[in-house]
Amino acid sequence: MNENELAELLKYSSPKELYIVAWNNLLLVLYCPFKVAVLTDIGELQRGEMVFVDEVRITPELKTVFVIKNKAYYYFYFEFVIEIE
Repeated sequence: MNENELAELLKYSSPKELYIVAWNNLLLVLYCPFKVAVLTDIGELQRGEMVFVDEVRITPELKTVFVIKNKAYYYFYFEFVIEIE
């Protein structure tokens, strides 16, 4: 994907929200900051720790990245913690 195609795609997204499909097939929108659980030790984060995602970004290869404490991590190191009110 070239830079123009990526820019076109990003026009319709926001770094402050993420749409996910829940286990029961419901579409949910998560607004930053949202809570995630760390699945494995990565950088300064420890397995089992609960942290907040400040922003959601995308790489040029279209991989989702979470910005946590001003550092970027790939999404697959985390599990969503969804609290239904």
